[in-house]
Amino acid sequence: MVLGIAQTPEKQSKVIKLLHADFTEINENEVPGAKILIGNVQAQHDSMYIYCNKAYLFEKENYIKLFGNVNLIQDDTLQLNSKYAEYNGMQSIAYASGNVVMTSPDSSLKSEKVYYDRNTGIAYYNDHATITNKQNTLKSKSGKYYTRELKYEFRTQVVITNPETVIKSNHLDYYEDSGHAYLFGPSTIDNKSNHIYTENGFYDTRLNEGKMIQNSFILYDNKRIEADEMFYDEKTSYAKGINNVKVTDTINNMIATSHYAEVFRAKDSIYMTKKPLIEYYTEKDTSYFHAKNIQIVGPDKQRVIKGYPNARVFRTPDMSGKADSLHYDQKIGLMQLIGKPVLFKGESQLTGDVIHLINDIVTEKLDSLKVLNNAFVIERDTLGTGYNQAKGINLYGKFIDNKITQIDLVQNTEMIYYIYDEGELQGIDKGICSKIVLELEDNKITTATRMIDPQGTTYPPEQFADGDKLLRGFLWRGDERMYSIEELFSDEELKHDETAEKEVKKNEKVIEKPMEIQDKTLNFKRKSKAPNVIKKREEAE
Repeated sequence: MVLGIAQTPEKQSKVIKLLHADFTEINENEVPGAKILIGNVQAQHDSMYIYCNKAYLFEKENYIKLFGNVNLIQDDTLQLNSKYAEYNGMQSIAYASGNVVMTSPDSSLKSEKVYYDRNTGIAYYNDHATITNKQNTLKSKSGKYYTRELKYEFRTQVVITNPETVIKSNHLDYYEDSGHAYLFGPSTIDNKSNHIYTENGFYDTRLNEGKMIQNSFILYDNKRIEADEMFYDEKTSYAKGINNVKVTDTINNMIATSHYAEVFRAKDSIYMTKKPLIEYYTEKDTSYFHAKNIQIVGPDKQRVIKGYPNARVFRTPDMSGKADSLHYDQKIGLMQLIGKPVLFKGESQLTGDVIHLINDIVTEKLDSLKVLNNAFVIERDTLGTGYNQAKGINLYGKFIDNKITQIDLVQNTEMIYYIYDEGELQGIDKGICSKIVLELEDNKITTATRMIDPQGTTYPPEQFADGDKLLRGFLWRGDERMYSIEELFSDEELKHDETAEKEVKKNEKVIEKPMEIQDKTLNFKRKSKAPNVIKKREEAE
Protein backbone atom coordinates (compact mmCIF):
# COMPACT_ATOMS: atom_id res chain seq x y z
CA MET A 1 0.00 0.00 0.00
CA VAL A 2 1.34 3.45 -0.98
CA LEU A 3 1.33 5.76 2.00
CA GLY A 4 2.55 8.85 0.08
CA ILE A 5 3.42 11.58 2.57
CA ALA A 6 5.67 10.62 5.45
CA GLN A 7 5.04 13.80 7.43
CA THR A 8 2.46 13.99 10.18
CA PRO A 9 -0.71 15.66 8.85
CA GLU A 10 -1.69 18.98 10.35
CA LYS A 11 -4.83 19.43 12.38
CA GLN A 12 -7.82 18.35 10.36
CA SER A 13 -9.13 21.00 7.99
CA LYS A 14 -12.18 21.31 5.76
CA VAL A 15 -9.99 22.71 2.99
CA ILE A 16 -8.47 20.51 0.30
CA LYS A 17 -4.75 21.10 0.77
CA LEU A 18 -2.31 20.81 -2.13
CA LEU A 19 0.86 19.01 -1.05
CA HIS A 20 2.71 18.61 -4.35
CA ALA A 21 2.49 18.89 -8.15
CA ASP A 22 5.29 18.90 -10.73
CA PHE A 23 3.60 21.73 -12.65
CA THR A 24 0.91 24.21 -11.67
CA GLU A 25 -0.91 26.76 -13.85
CA ILE A 26 -4.12 28.74 -14.12
CA ASN A 27 -5.87 28.87 -17.51
CA GLU A 28 -9.29 30.50 -17.37
CA ASN A 29 -9.92 29.65 -21.01
CA GLU A 30 -9.28 25.97 -20.50
CA VAL A 31 -10.71 25.43 -16.98
CA PRO A 32 -12.37 28.55 -15.54
CA GLY A 33 -11.96 28.97 -11.78
CA ALA A 34 -9.52 26.10 -11.36
CA LYS A 35 -5.88 25.59 -10.65
CA ILE A 36 -4.47 23.03 -13.09
CA LEU A 37 -2.11 20.53 -11.46
CA ILE A 38 0.07 18.25 -13.58
CA GLY A 39 2.47 15.42 -12.61
CA ASN A 40 2.69 13.56 -9.30
CA VAL A 41 -0.24 15.43 -7.83
CA GLN A 42 -0.62 15.00 -4.08
CA ALA A 43 -3.31 16.57 -1.92
CA GLN A 44 -4.89 16.10 1.48
CA HIS A 45 -8.31 16.56 3.04
CA ASP A 46 -8.59 15.74 6.72
CA SER A 47 -7.23 12.18 7.08
CA MET A 48 -7.54 11.37 3.39
CA TYR A 49 -4.65 11.64 0.94
CA ILE A 50 -5.20 12.17 -2.77
CA TYR A 51 -2.86 11.09 -5.62
CA CYS A 52 -3.23 11.30 -9.40
CA ASN A 53 -1.44 12.31 -12.64
CA LYS A 54 -3.47 15.44 -13.25
CA ALA A 55 -6.05 17.46 -11.33
CA TYR A 56 -8.28 20.56 -11.46
CA LEU A 57 -8.46 22.17 -8.03
CA PHE A 58 -11.37 24.57 -7.51
CA GLU A 59 -10.21 26.21 -4.32
CA LYS A 60 -13.22 28.52 -4.00
CA GLU A 61 -15.65 25.60 -4.16
CA ASN A 62 -13.27 23.31 -2.23
CA TYR A 63 -13.63 20.80 -5.06
CA ILE A 64 -11.15 18.76 -7.09
CA LYS A 65 -11.28 16.68 -10.27
CA LEU A 66 -8.71 13.93 -10.67
CA PHE A 67 -7.38 12.26 -13.84
CA GLY A 68 -5.15 9.24 -14.39
CA ASN A 69 -3.93 6.75 -11.77
CA VAL A 70 -6.24 8.20 -9.15
CA ASN A 71 -5.50 6.93 -5.66
CA LEU A 72 -7.46 8.01 -2.56
CA ILE A 73 -6.15 6.73 0.79
CA GLN A 74 -7.99 7.15 4.07
CA ASP A 75 -6.44 6.31 7.44
CA ASP A 76 -4.04 3.88 5.73
CA THR A 77 -6.87 1.31 5.73
CA LEU A 78 -9.11 2.25 2.82
CA GLN A 79 -7.94 2.88 -0.75
CA LEU A 80 -9.84 3.85 -3.86
CA ASN A 81 -8.16 3.60 -7.27
CA SER A 82 -9.68 4.65 -10.61
CA LYS A 83 -9.06 6.39 -13.92
CA TYR A 84 -11.12 9.42 -12.93
CA ALA A 85 -12.55 10.86 -9.72
CA GLU A 86 -14.14 13.94 -8.22
CA TYR A 87 -14.01 14.98 -4.61
CA ASN A 88 -16.17 17.57 -2.85
CA GLY A 89 -14.36 18.87 0.21
CA MET A 90 -17.39 20.78 1.46
CA GLN A 91 -19.49 17.63 1.66
CA SER A 92 -16.64 15.07 1.94
CA ILE A 93 -18.08 13.05 -0.91
CA ALA A 94 -16.05 11.28 -3.62
CA TYR A 95 -17.12 9.95 -7.02
CA ALA A 96 -14.88 7.60 -8.99
CA SER A 97 -15.26 6.02 -12.42
CA GLY A 98 -13.28 3.85 -14.79
CA ASN A 99 -11.86 0.57 -13.45
CA VAL A 100 -12.67 1.53 -9.88
CA VAL A 101 -11.03 -0.60 -7.20
CA MET A 102 -11.78 0.03 -3.52
CA THR A 103 -9.71 -2.00 -1.06
CA SER A 104 -9.88 -2.50 2.69
CA PRO A 105 -7.77 -4.82 4.86
CA ASP A 106 -10.03 -7.81 4.15
CA SER A 107 -11.69 -7.16 0.80
CA SER A 108 -11.61 -5.37 -2.54
CA LEU A 109 -14.48 -3.93 -4.58
CA LYS A 110 -14.34 -3.51 -8.37
CA SER A 111 -16.87 -1.50 -10.37
CA GLU A 112 -17.12 1.14 -13.08
CA LYS A 113 -18.64 3.77 -10.79
CA VAL A 114 -18.43 4.19 -7.03
CA TYR A 115 -19.64 6.95 -4.72
CA TYR A 116 -18.10 7.39 -1.28
CA ASP A 117 -19.44 9.54 1.56
CA ARG A 118 -16.77 10.10 4.19
CA ASN A 119 -19.29 11.57 6.64
CA THR A 120 -21.19 8.33 6.92
CA GLY A 121 -18.35 6.05 5.85
CA ILE A 122 -20.57 4.53 3.17
CA ALA A 123 -19.53 3.66 -0.39
CA TYR A 124 -22.22 2.72 -2.88
CA TYR A 125 -22.63 1.68 -6.51
CA ASN A 126 -25.50 1.10 -8.96
CA ASP A 127 -23.79 -0.41 -11.98
CA HIS A 128 -22.63 -3.89 -10.87
CA ALA A 129 -19.62 -4.69 -8.73
CA THR A 130 -17.40 -7.63 -7.83
CA ILE A 131 -16.12 -7.96 -4.27
CA THR A 132 -13.36 -10.33 -3.24
CA ASN A 133 -13.13 -11.30 0.42
CA LYS A 134 -10.69 -14.13 1.17
CA GLN A 135 -12.25 -17.20 -0.49
CA ASN A 136 -15.52 -15.45 -1.25
CA THR A 137 -16.36 -13.63 -4.47
CA LEU A 138 -19.46 -11.44 -4.32
CA LYS A 139 -21.29 -9.86 -7.23
CA SER A 140 -24.37 -7.65 -7.36
CA LYS A 141 -26.02 -4.98 -9.47
CA SER A 142 -26.14 -2.41 -6.68
CA GLY A 143 -24.98 -2.17 -3.10
CA LYS A 144 -23.33 -0.29 -0.27
CA TYR A 145 -20.14 -0.74 1.72
CA TYR A 146 -20.13 0.48 5.32
CA THR A 147 -16.46 1.11 6.00
CA ARG A 148 -16.88 1.51 9.75
CA GLU A 149 -18.87 -1.70 10.24
CA LEU A 150 -16.90 -3.56 7.53
CA LYS A 151 -20.27 -4.49 6.10
CA TYR A 152 -21.62 -4.84 2.57
CA GLU A 153 -25.32 -4.32 1.89
CA PHE A 154 -26.25 -5.77 -1.48
CA ARG A 155 -29.32 -5.17 -3.61
CA THR A 156 -30.40 -6.90 -6.83
CA GLN A 157 -28.80 -9.99 -8.37
CA VAL A 158 -26.47 -10.81 -5.48
CA VAL A 159 -24.20 -13.84 -5.89
CA ILE A 160 -21.60 -15.13 -3.41
CA THR A 161 -19.32 -17.93 -4.59
CA ASN A 162 -16.52 -19.84 -2.89
CA PRO A 163 -15.06 -23.34 -3.35
CA GLU A 164 -17.89 -24.82 -1.27
CA THR A 165 -20.99 -22.68 -1.76
CA VAL A 166 -22.99 -20.44 -4.10
CA ILE A 167 -25.44 -18.00 -2.51
CA LYS A 168 -27.96 -15.98 -4.53
CA SER A 169 -30.30 -13.27 -3.29
CA ASN A 170 -31.71 -9.84 -4.07
CA HIS A 171 -31.07 -8.52 -0.57
CA LEU A 172 -28.02 -9.66 1.37
CA ASP A 173 -25.85 -8.15 4.10
CA TYR A 174 -22.27 -9.41 4.34
CA TYR A 175 -19.60 -8.80 7.01
CA GLU A 176 -16.10 -9.02 5.58
CA ASP A 177 -14.32 -9.70 8.88
CA SER A 178 -16.44 -12.72 9.80
CA GLY A 179 -17.73 -13.89 6.42
CA HIS A 180 -21.30 -13.85 7.77
CA ALA A 181 -24.13 -13.36 5.28
CA TYR A 182 -27.65 -12.27 6.27
CA LEU A 183 -30.34 -13.07 3.71
CA PHE A 184 -33.61 -11.17 3.27
CA GLY A 185 -36.25 -12.10 0.71
CA PRO A 186 -36.08 -15.08 -1.68
CA SER A 187 -32.55 -16.52 -1.45
CA THR A 188 -30.79 -19.78 -2.32
CA ILE A 189 -27.70 -21.52 -0.96
CA ASP A 190 -26.16 -24.29 -3.08
CA ASN A 191 -23.19 -26.46 -2.24
CA LYS A 192 -21.88 -29.81 -3.43
CA SER A 193 -24.91 -31.82 -2.38
CA ASN A 194 -27.66 -29.52 -1.09
CA HIS A 195 -29.97 -26.79 -2.30
CA ILE A 196 -31.31 -24.44 0.39
CA TYR A 197 -34.07 -21.86 -0.04
CA THR A 198 -35.04 -19.22 2.50
CA GLU A 199 -36.67 -15.81 2.69
CA ASN A 200 -35.03 -14.81 5.97
CA GLY A 201 -31.80 -16.39 7.14
CA PHE A 202 -28.15 -16.34 8.11
CA TYR A 203 -25.15 -18.19 6.68
CA ASP A 204 -21.54 -18.39 7.84
CA THR A 205 -19.61 -18.69 4.57
CA ARG A 206 -16.42 -19.84 6.29
CA LEU A 207 -17.87 -22.47 8.63
CA ASN A 208 -20.64 -23.40 6.17
CA GLU A 209 -23.30 -23.16 8.87
CA GLY A 210 -26.67 -21.49 8.55
CA LYS A 211 -29.96 -20.62 10.17
CA MET A 212 -33.21 -19.99 8.28
CA ILE A 213 -36.50 -18.80 9.76
CA GLN A 214 -39.00 -18.01 7.01
CA ASN A 215 -40.39 -20.18 4.18
CA SER A 216 -37.23 -22.28 4.19
CA PHE A 217 -36.39 -25.73 2.88
CA ILE A 218 -33.41 -27.97 2.07
CA LEU A 219 -33.28 -30.33 -0.92
CA TYR A 220 -30.93 -33.32 -1.19
CA ASP A 221 -31.17 -36.80 -2.74
CA ASN A 222 -34.84 -36.29 -3.70
CA LYS A 223 -35.62 -35.35 -0.12
CA ARG A 224 -37.11 -32.04 0.98
CA ILE A 225 -36.77 -30.74 4.56
CA GLU A 226 -38.80 -27.74 5.66
CA ALA A 227 -39.60 -26.12 9.01
CA ASP A 228 -40.41 -22.80 10.62
CA GLU A 229 -36.85 -22.60 11.92
CA MET A 230 -33.90 -24.50 10.46
CA PHE A 231 -30.22 -24.95 11.24
CA TYR A 232 -27.69 -26.39 8.81
CA ASP A 233 -24.04 -27.52 9.04
CA GLU A 234 -22.45 -28.61 5.75
CA LYS A 235 -19.27 -29.97 7.38
CA THR A 236 -21.14 -32.60 9.36
CA SER A 237 -24.03 -33.00 6.88
CA TYR A 238 -26.38 -32.06 9.72
CA ALA A 239 -29.69 -30.21 9.66
CA LYS A 240 -32.18 -29.40 12.41
CA GLY A 241 -35.78 -28.24 12.11
CA ILE A 242 -38.02 -26.70 14.77
CA ASN A 243 -41.82 -26.34 14.56
CA ASN A 244 -43.90 -27.61 11.64
CA VAL A 245 -41.10 -29.82 10.36
CA LYS A 246 -41.80 -31.77 7.18
CA VAL A 247 -39.46 -34.22 5.46
CA THR A 248 -40.66 -35.42 2.05
CA ASP A 249 -38.88 -38.50 0.67
CA THR A 250 -40.16 -39.31 -2.83
CA ILE A 251 -37.79 -42.23 -3.38
CA ASN A 252 -38.98 -44.09 -0.29
CA ASN A 253 -42.60 -42.91 -0.53
CA MET A 254 -42.47 -41.27 2.89
CA ILE A 255 -43.57 -37.98 4.41
CA ALA A 256 -42.41 -37.30 7.97
CA THR A 257 -43.71 -34.46 10.13
CA SER A 258 -42.99 -33.27 13.67
CA HIS A 259 -42.12 -30.18 15.68
CA TYR A 260 -38.47 -31.15 16.13
CA ALA A 261 -36.19 -33.13 13.82
CA GLU A 262 -32.49 -33.78 13.28
CA VAL A 263 -31.18 -35.03 9.96
CA PHE A 264 -27.79 -36.76 9.73
CA ARG A 265 -27.25 -37.12 6.02
CA ALA A 266 -23.91 -38.94 6.15
CA LYS A 267 -25.52 -41.60 8.34
CA ASP A 268 -28.78 -41.75 6.36
CA SER A 269 -30.57 -41.00 9.61
CA ILE A 270 -33.48 -38.81 10.76
CA TYR A 271 -34.51 -38.38 14.39
CA MET A 272 -37.90 -36.82 15.18
CA THR A 273 -39.83 -35.98 18.33
CA LYS A 274 -42.64 -33.63 19.44
CA LYS A 275 -45.62 -35.14 17.65
CA PRO A 276 -43.73 -37.10 14.98
CA LEU A 277 -45.76 -38.78 12.24
CA ILE A 278 -44.48 -40.95 9.39
CA GLU A 279 -46.72 -41.35 6.35
CA TYR A 280 -45.70 -44.32 4.21
CA TYR A 281 -47.83 -44.44 1.08
CA THR A 282 -48.37 -47.00 -1.68
CA GLU A 283 -50.75 -47.19 -4.63
CA LYS A 284 -53.36 -49.10 -2.61
CA ASP A 285 -53.17 -47.67 0.91
CA THR A 286 -51.19 -45.54 3.34
CA SER A 287 -49.63 -46.42 6.69
CA TYR A 288 -49.06 -43.87 9.46
CA PHE A 289 -46.54 -44.40 12.27
CA HIS A 290 -46.40 -42.38 15.47
CA ALA A 291 -44.45 -42.59 18.73
CA LYS A 292 -42.94 -40.17 21.18
CA ASN A 293 -39.60 -40.58 19.38
CA ILE A 294 -39.07 -41.84 15.83
CA GLN A 295 -35.83 -42.66 14.07
CA ILE A 296 -35.47 -43.38 10.34
CA VAL A 297 -32.19 -44.98 9.26
CA GLY A 298 -30.72 -46.74 6.25
CA PRO A 299 -30.20 -46.10 2.53
CA ASP A 300 -32.99 -45.65 -0.02
CA LYS A 301 -35.38 -48.60 -0.37
CA GLN A 302 -33.83 -50.12 2.75
CA ARG A 303 -35.13 -47.69 5.34
CA VAL A 304 -35.80 -48.81 8.89
CA ILE A 305 -38.33 -46.95 11.05
CA LYS A 306 -38.07 -47.23 14.83
CA GLY A 307 -40.70 -45.71 17.12
CA TYR A 308 -40.71 -45.63 20.95
CA PRO A 309 -42.36 -45.35 23.42
CA ASN A 310 -46.17 -45.30 22.95
CA ALA A 311 -45.91 -46.45 19.35
CA ARG A 312 -49.04 -46.40 17.23
CA VAL A 313 -49.89 -47.35 13.67
CA PHE A 314 -52.88 -46.55 11.47
CA ARG A 315 -53.28 -48.13 8.04
CA THR A 316 -56.03 -47.12 5.72
CA PRO A 317 -58.78 -48.02 5.53
CA ASP A 318 -59.49 -49.97 8.74
CA MET A 319 -56.41 -51.12 10.62
CA SER A 320 -54.81 -49.62 13.70
CA GLY A 321 -52.47 -50.81 16.40
CA LYS A 322 -50.53 -49.86 19.51
CA ALA A 323 -47.45 -51.11 21.34
CA ASP A 324 -44.58 -49.92 23.49
CA SER A 325 -42.42 -49.74 20.34
CA LEU A 326 -42.57 -50.44 16.61
CA HIS A 327 -39.92 -51.48 14.11
CA TYR A 328 -40.45 -51.40 10.36
CA ASP A 329 -37.89 -52.79 7.88
CA GLN A 330 -38.62 -51.58 4.36
CA LYS A 331 -36.21 -54.04 2.71
CA ILE A 332 -38.04 -57.15 3.95
CA GLY A 333 -41.46 -55.52 4.40
CA LEU A 334 -41.70 -56.43 8.10
CA MET A 335 -43.35 -54.30 10.79
CA GLN A 336 -43.07 -55.44 14.40
CA LEU A 337 -45.21 -54.25 17.31
CA ILE A 338 -43.36 -55.02 20.53
CA GLY A 339 -44.47 -54.64 24.15
CA LYS A 340 -48.17 -55.10 25.01
CA PRO A 341 -49.20 -54.88 21.34
CA VAL A 342 -52.79 -54.73 20.13
CA LEU A 343 -53.95 -54.73 16.52
CA PHE A 344 -57.43 -53.93 15.24
CA LYS A 345 -58.36 -55.12 11.77
CA GLY A 346 -61.96 -54.87 10.66
CA GLU A 347 -64.01 -56.15 13.62
CA SER A 348 -61.16 -58.22 15.10
CA GLN A 349 -58.80 -57.43 17.98
CA LEU A 350 -55.49 -59.32 18.05
CA THR A 351 -53.09 -59.37 20.98
CA GLY A 352 -49.97 -61.31 21.97
CA ASP A 353 -46.39 -60.79 23.11
CA VAL A 354 -45.23 -59.66 19.63
CA ILE A 355 -47.17 -58.87 16.46
CA HIS A 356 -45.62 -59.03 12.98
CA LEU A 357 -47.20 -57.52 9.86
CA ILE A 358 -45.55 -58.58 6.59
CA ASN A 359 -45.81 -56.68 3.30
CA ASP A 360 -45.20 -58.14 -0.15
CA ILE A 361 -42.03 -56.20 -1.06
CA VAL A 362 -42.99 -56.22 -4.76
CA THR A 363 -46.66 -55.18 -4.59
CA GLU A 364 -46.27 -53.48 -1.16
CA LYS A 365 -49.65 -54.95 -0.19
CA LEU A 366 -50.27 -56.60 3.18
CA ASP A 367 -49.39 -60.27 2.77
CA SER A 368 -49.62 -61.89 6.19
CA LEU A 369 -49.41 -61.44 9.94
CA LYS A 370 -48.01 -63.31 12.92
CA VAL A 371 -48.85 -63.07 16.59
CA LEU A 372 -46.18 -64.81 18.64
CA ASN A 373 -46.83 -66.15 22.15
CA ASN A 374 -50.17 -65.76 23.95
CA ALA A 375 -52.05 -65.06 20.71
CA PHE A 376 -55.63 -63.96 21.32
CA VAL A 377 -58.35 -62.99 18.82
CA ILE A 378 -61.51 -61.23 19.97
CA GLU A 379 -64.45 -60.10 17.86
CA ARG A 380 -67.46 -58.41 19.40
CA ASP A 381 -70.71 -60.20 18.64
CA THR A 382 -72.42 -57.38 16.76
CA LEU A 383 -75.87 -59.01 17.05
CA GLY A 384 -75.62 -59.65 20.77
CA THR A 385 -73.61 -58.77 23.85
CA GLY A 386 -70.97 -61.49 23.73
CA TYR A 387 -67.55 -61.90 22.12
CA ASN A 388 -66.21 -64.45 19.65
CA GLN A 389 -62.83 -65.55 21.01
CA ALA A 390 -59.95 -67.75 19.96
CA LYS A 391 -56.55 -68.18 21.59
CA GLY A 392 -53.39 -70.21 21.19
CA ILE A 393 -49.62 -70.06 21.47
CA ASN A 394 -49.11 -68.50 18.02
CA LEU A 395 -51.32 -67.03 15.29
CA TYR A 396 -50.81 -66.84 11.54
CA GLY A 397 -53.03 -64.79 9.25
CA LYS A 398 -53.32 -64.33 5.49
CA PHE A 399 -54.32 -61.14 3.61
CA ILE A 400 -55.88 -60.88 0.17
CA ASP A 401 -56.54 -57.38 -1.20
CA ASN A 402 -55.84 -55.86 2.20
CA LYS A 403 -58.43 -58.06 3.93
CA ILE A 404 -57.80 -60.92 6.35
CA THR A 405 -59.18 -64.09 4.76
CA GLN A 406 -57.93 -66.74 7.18
CA ILE A 407 -56.47 -66.95 10.67
CA ASP A 408 -54.78 -70.08 12.03
CA LEU A 409 -54.15 -70.49 15.77
CA VAL A 410 -51.83 -73.31 16.81
CA GLN A 411 -50.93 -75.11 20.05
CA ASN A 412 -53.14 -75.17 23.15
CA THR A 413 -55.97 -73.46 21.32
CA GLU A 414 -59.35 -72.57 22.82
CA MET A 415 -62.43 -71.03 21.26
CA ILE A 416 -65.82 -69.49 22.00
CA TYR A 417 -67.94 -68.86 18.91
CA TYR A 418 -71.52 -67.57 18.60
CA ILE A 419 -73.49 -69.47 15.94
CA TYR A 420 -76.22 -67.62 14.04
CA ASP A 421 -78.75 -68.70 11.42
CA GLU A 422 -80.50 -65.93 9.51
CA GLY A 423 -79.77 -63.52 12.34
CA GLU A 424 -81.03 -65.79 15.11
CA LEU A 425 -78.56 -67.04 17.76
CA GLN A 426 -78.67 -70.85 17.60
CA GLY A 427 -75.94 -71.74 20.06
CA ILE A 428 -72.52 -71.03 21.49
CA ASP A 429 -69.62 -73.31 20.59
CA LYS A 430 -66.87 -73.66 23.19
CA GLY A 431 -63.99 -76.07 23.04
CA ILE A 432 -60.26 -76.84 22.86
CA CYS A 433 -57.98 -78.45 20.28
CA SER A 434 -54.49 -78.20 18.79
CA LYS A 435 -55.44 -75.91 15.92
CA ILE A 436 -58.24 -73.49 15.10
CA VAL A 437 -58.97 -72.14 11.62
CA LEU A 438 -61.01 -68.93 11.33
CA GLU A 439 -62.37 -67.96 7.93
CA LEU A 440 -63.29 -64.32 7.33
CA GLU A 441 -65.20 -62.26 4.80
CA ASP A 442 -64.87 -58.49 4.79
CA ASN A 443 -62.65 -58.83 7.89
CA LYS A 444 -65.44 -60.55 9.86
CA ILE A 445 -65.30 -64.12 11.18
CA THR A 446 -67.80 -66.30 9.27
CA THR A 447 -66.58 -69.81 10.16
CA ALA A 448 -64.61 -71.22 13.11
CA THR A 449 -63.28 -74.76 12.83
CA ARG A 450 -61.54 -76.78 15.55
CA MET A 451 -58.95 -79.17 14.12
CA ILE A 452 -56.65 -81.89 15.51
CA ASP A 453 -58.10 -83.59 18.62
CA PRO A 454 -61.06 -81.23 18.96
CA GLN A 455 -63.03 -81.29 22.21
CA GLY A 456 -65.97 -79.05 22.85
CA THR A 457 -69.68 -78.49 23.29
CA THR A 458 -72.28 -76.37 21.57
CA TYR A 459 -74.53 -74.84 24.23
CA PRO A 460 -78.05 -73.50 23.74
CA PRO A 461 -77.93 -69.75 24.48
CA GLU A 462 -80.05 -70.09 27.63
CA GLN A 463 -77.73 -72.78 29.06
CA PHE A 464 -74.48 -70.87 28.56
CA ALA A 465 -73.47 -69.56 31.99
CA ASP A 466 -72.05 -66.04 32.34
CA GLY A 467 -68.94 -67.44 33.97
CA ASP A 468 -68.16 -69.43 30.84
CA LYS A 469 -68.45 -66.56 28.35
CA LEU A 470 -64.84 -65.36 28.60
CA LEU A 471 -61.67 -67.32 28.02
CA ARG A 472 -58.83 -66.99 30.48
CA GLY A 473 -56.67 -63.97 29.62
CA PHE A 474 -59.58 -62.14 27.93
CA LEU A 475 -58.97 -58.37 27.70
CA TRP A 476 -61.10 -56.25 25.41
CA ARG A 477 -59.20 -53.07 24.44
CA GLY A 478 -61.74 -51.63 22.05
CA ASP A 479 -61.47 -48.16 23.59
CA GLU A 480 -57.87 -48.07 22.32
CA ARG A 481 -58.90 -48.53 18.70
CA MET A 482 -58.14 -45.59 16.38
CA TYR A 483 -60.41 -44.62 13.51
CA SER A 484 -58.49 -41.62 12.17
CA ILE A 485 -54.98 -40.16 11.93
CA GLU A 486 -55.79 -37.58 14.60
CA GLU A 487 -56.46 -40.35 17.13
CA LEU A 488 -52.83 -41.45 16.86
CA PHE A 489 -51.92 -38.48 19.05
CA SER A 490 -52.58 -37.91 22.71
CA ASP A 491 -54.51 -34.90 23.97
CA GLU A 492 -51.24 -33.44 25.24
CA GLU A 493 -49.67 -33.67 21.77
CA LEU A 494 -52.68 -32.03 20.11
CA LYS A 495 -52.52 -29.22 22.66
CA HIS A 496 -48.82 -28.75 21.86
CA ASP A 497 -49.69 -28.54 18.16
CA GLU A 498 -52.20 -25.74 18.78
CA THR A 499 -49.59 -23.87 20.84
CA ALA A 500 -47.04 -24.21 18.02
CA GLU A 501 -49.50 -22.84 15.46
CA LYS A 502 -50.22 -19.82 17.65
CA GLU A 503 -46.46 -19.24 18.01
CA VAL A 504 -46.06 -19.30 14.21
CA LYS A 505 -48.86 -16.77 13.71
CA LYS A 506 -47.36 -14.58 16.42
CA ASN A 507 -43.95 -14.60 14.75
CA GLU A 508 -45.44 -13.96 11.31
CA LYS A 509 -46.52 -10.54 12.55
CA VAL A 510 -42.94 -9.55 13.41
CA ILE A 511 -41.06 -11.41 10.71
CA GLU A 512 -40.27 -8.17 8.85
CA LYS A 513 -38.34 -6.85 11.84
CA PRO A 514 -34.57 -7.42 11.98
CA MET A 515 -33.57 -10.98 12.79
CA GLU A 516 -31.57 -12.06 15.83
CA ILE A 517 -28.93 -14.79 15.79
CA GLN A 518 -28.83 -17.59 18.38
CA ASP A 519 -25.07 -18.07 18.35
CA LYS A 520 -25.06 -20.75 21.06
CA THR A 521 -27.02 -23.13 18.85
CA LEU A 522 -24.30 -23.45 16.23
CA ASN A 523 -21.31 -22.02 18.09
CA PHE A 524 -21.00 -19.09 15.69
CA LYS A 525 -18.06 -16.84 16.61
CA ARG A 526 -19.58 -13.62 15.36
CA LYS A 527 -17.64 -10.45 16.05
CA SER A 528 -19.34 -7.61 17.86
CA LYS A 529 -19.33 -5.37 14.76
CA ALA A 530 -22.08 -7.45 13.16
CA PRO A 531 -25.42 -6.47 14.74
CA ASN A 532 -28.02 -9.00 15.79
CA VAL A 533 -30.29 -9.28 12.78
CA ILE A 534 -32.20 -12.52 13.16
CA LYS A 535 -35.40 -12.60 15.23
CA LYS A 536 -35.16 -15.10 18.06
CA ARG A 537 -37.82 -17.77 18.41
CA GLU A 538 -38.51 -20.00 21.35
CA GLU A 539 -38.77 -23.70 20.61
CA ALA A 540 -42.28 -25.02 21.17
CA GLU A 541 -42.37 -26.97 24.38
